[in-house]
Amino acid sequence: VQLQASGGGLVQAGGSLRLSCAASARTFRMGWFRQAPEKEREFVATITWNGGSTYYADSVKGRFSISRDNAKNTVYLQMNSLKPEDTAVYYCAAATENRGGTRTYEYGYWGQGTQVTVSS
Repeated sequence: VQLQASGGGLVQAGGSLRLSCAASARTFRMGWFRQAPEKEREFVATITWNGGSTYYADSVKGRFSISRDNAKNTVYLQMNSLKPEDTAVYYCAAATENRGGTRTYEYGYWGQGTQVTVSS
């Protein structure tokens, strides 16, 4: 499975961005993770292809929204009310099994990452 993430950029605090992740095939679950400089990669959000079940990290709950377009095999991450601490490289990931969805090892496929920078 190949993943292509896009949509990152520079935005002021309080602004919005929408990330996209196009997959070459449909998998059981898609997720978004992020990694800030000198920090470990952390879970952001996940969604299942079948029922659209979603789950978010506490740090983004209420501000970010994950969705999918099954016809396009594409997952989106709408990010609102962005904060400087949201600055990171954002990665999309795909999992072929139902193994929870919040840990990096549960995903077998990763996109190349897209930079999100939020200025204060």
